[in-house]
Amino acid sequence: MNYDATTRKSRHSGASDGCQRPQHYRALPPDFAPMIEPTLNYVLCPGPAAAPETPDRAPAPAQQHRMAYWEWNATGNPVHPHVIVCVHGLSRQGRDFDALARVLSQHARVVCPDVVGRGRSDWLADPMGYQIPQYAADMLALLAQLHQQAPITTLDWVGTSMGGLIGMGITGQPGLPLPVPVRRLVLNDVGPVIQWQALQRIGQYLGQPARFASLQQAADAMWAISTSFGPHTPAQWLELSRAMVRELPHSAGGGLALHYDPAIAVPFKTLTQEAAVAGEAALWQLYDHITAQTLLLRGAQSDLLSRETAQAMAQRGPRAQVVEFDGVGHAPTLVAKDQVAAVVDFLLAAEGAVAG
Repeated sequence: MNYDATTRKSRHSGASDGCQRPQHYRALPPDFAPMIEPTLNYVLCPGPAAAPETPDRAPAPAQQHRMAYWEWNATGNPVHPHVIVCVHGLSRQGRDFDALARVLSQHARVVCPDVVGRGRSDWLADPMGYQIPQYAADMLALLAQLHQQAPITTLDWVGTSMGGLIGMGITGQPGLPLPVPVRRLVLNDVGPVIQWQALQRIGQYLGQPARFASLQQAADAMWAISTSFGPHTPAQWLELSRAMVRELPHSAGGGLALHYDPAIAVPFKTLTQEAAVAGEAALWQLYDHITAQTLLLRGAQSDLLSRETAQAMAQRGPRAQVVEFDGVGHAPTLVAKDQVAAVVDFLLAAEGAVAG
């Protein structure tokens, strides 16, 4: 399988380029990031879980579900007060951020949840709960638990696609019970206007049943619907695919299945073009209330975030800095060196070095 491993170029635009490597910190380049592994943790969230999908998993407490999260910390301080939350896209999971987290974890606690219904998290009893309000409520529960474990004094957010929409909900609603306001926000290929043709494309494969004989077969099948992610080496794509599948019990015939609840597609498939357009005003209202310094990443060939929407996001609300990656569509995976560097430079820049 050829994953088109070619060289990418990035372009910077907006009020300031904001992407010169600052001199006040020394982050190791991605190739030399420490090869630590994350710890797997859970937080209880409101809303009943479905019965466990495998017999070896204990049921969740009544009227609650467990959200898994992966925590990375190479700072040497287990209670480091700087927390960076990284939230994945619609059908993905928290291990998507491994490459980025290994670099950032030298400077902060990096927390990468598996949004409910994905990865190691519980599935919901009511599929209509698979929507942004439930996800945002779960993130508030996560932040409260993290803050209780060790006080948070600096909070940043990285959100890819759906994770960016959750981030807009968290940062764009004044008065939410956050430990501290979000300081810096990275929106990865998402904004208040989502192109309908992209939603139609995603709807064609989301929730479709699939069974694979091997990880490689699963990786090849996922690549067939993910070429818009841009070039990856075979090793990079295999690693991104590893956490996307789960083993099926022998009683069910064995093999591998995708590591998400197929029912996440239920509310997605009820969305109409009229409803999507009507929701844009609410999303713009959220965006315009964001006070965090904001970086917007865009794949130059994205079919979900248009260049016009990106330009508007640079001119209103938090006036996002915009970084665009050539040769990439929806969405940058934050594995390539230039993509990792753009996020690291933004999040670790000295106060005042990031244009607001």
